[in-house]
Amino acid sequence: MNAPGSSRPIIALAMGDPAGISPELTAKLTALDEVRACARVIVIGDRRVFDEGARVAGIKPDLGNVKPDADPRSINASAVFMDLANLDPATVERGAACKAGGAFALANYRHALTLAGDGHADAVCFTPFNKKAMRLARSGYDDEIAFSSEVVGLRTPASEFNVLDKIWNARVTSHIALKDVSSQLSFERISRALKLTDACMRRAGFSKPRIAVAGLNPHAGDGGNFGREEIDIIAPAVMAGREEGIAAEGPFPADTVFLRVKNGAFDAVLTMYHDQGQIAMKLMGFDRGVTLLGGFPFPICTPAHGTAYDIAGQGIASIGATRAAVLLAAEMANARRA
Repeated sequence: MNAPGSSRPIIALAMGDPAGISPELTAKLTALDEVRACARVIVIGDRRVFDEGARVAGIKPDLGNVKPDADPRSINASAVFMDLANLDPATVERGAACKAGGAFALANYRHALTLAGDGHADAVCFTPFNKKAMRLARSGYDDEIAFSSEVVGLRTPASEFNVLDKIWNARVTSHIALKDVSSQLSFERISRALKLTDACMRRAGFSKPRIAVAGLNPHAGDGGNFGREEIDIIAPAVMAGREEGIAAEGPFPADTVFLRVKNGAFDAVLTMYHDQGQIAMKLMGFDRGVTLLGGFPFPICTPAHGTAYDIAGQGIASIGATRAAVLLAAEMANARRA
């Protein structure tokens, strides 16, 4: 094993759903020289699942084992495996969500969050989860934000961001039905989202992030012809943010606002609901997109794609987004430590 300097941030990497592409992505990631050069990676899961992923990926990563109670700060290696011995891969059907797979992912993620929450890791990453499997394992499971907040005891606002290279997408509402979006929008929620976006982007190295705010309705309401959310709620929140020093503008029509950020006029888009931003971001770079959970005391990053059950076990899953997630986490961890 390599012996990098202790100045490199420690990333707790939780293995995700074992029935999808997570095992092979995890194995591929540990073999990347650029990842080993910028961070010390602690992979958390079951070594048998990892080894099967490495076999599928066709690689033999140099990865020693450590015990679950080991202190990562004392580990002098580029990458190690923290073996929880919590799943026999022979018991999980590839390409199908199951309770055992969800329990495996949750246990790994909880352990990673606990390490970071206790100050033993500088950032957390995870390979793709499957929400159906998570809900089979944990009744009432909502999403990673709620679970992470519970584990680390967070009492302040948190949100999900999508990052593609230097383009950020934030949102006011997230995992709710589309029919409920309008009723969930308020001046307070939009203002809170603006402040959180500005704060998270500053922690990521932006000196004064430029944020474009999307409207909710077609043509941003067309002056009230297609709804008044832009006039009554969104525009006042944007103005209030500007008065507090946030470089925000809008609301802009959602069908053109991403062209503005792509052309360099803005650094981020604050959208009103999940797919309003996700569609644009994934079209621009599906194989490079990162999901960042912002508002936590340490970075939490994951690839912005899912478990890809349809190609699991074929060894063809792209490492691009997982690589980008770990590199972003390392960059943010370094900035935080500085």
